[in-house]
Amino acid sequence: MRIYTRGGDDGSTALGNGLRVSKAARRVDAYGEVDELNSAIGVLLAEPLPEWVATELTRVQDTLFHVGAFLADPGGRHRVPAELLHAVWLERWIDQMDAELPPLRNFVLPAGCRAAALAHLARSICRRAERRVVTLREEGETSVGDVLPLLNRLSDALFVCARWLNLRAGVGDVAWKARG
Repeated sequence: MRIYTRGGDDGSTALGNGLRVSKAARRVDAYGEVDELNSAIGVLLAEPLPEWVATELTRVQDTLFHVGAFLADPGGRHRVPAELLHAVWLERWIDQMDAELPPLRNFVLPAGCRAAALAHLARSICRRAERRVVTLREEGETSVGDVLPLLNRLSDALFVCARWLNLRAGVGDVAWKARG
């Protein structure tokens, strides 16, 4: 299989059902954001991380491939497996990390050690992907809403992961202080 097909040279791409659409289509934008999120998590995984965190992030990447395939297929042939779609596994991961963290008393800046900053970056990309899916749903693509709880919980998990990575690195949360 060749990487290049020349099929997209005109600014179009094929969806999972074979339909060709503009690369600027909202659906393409949504799964493109999920792809960007997956890449950001790949950069985070390039950092030295505890094995159990790397394992969870690898599971996240696998899940995001399912989400991207689901979003790319308006025919509904690809479904995200229920055990991944229902975000209980993310809630367990959040609870595990959160148990070690001091209570959050104010807003924190996306900062700290490099790994935490990368987790914050992935979190913000996740929120953008979530917004793109919401837009699709509001425009009538109601089935895409199935992945919203997963994306919402994932952004929470990445936020807690950033705080946890800072704690492990001996770096405190960087509290936001209103100035001006």
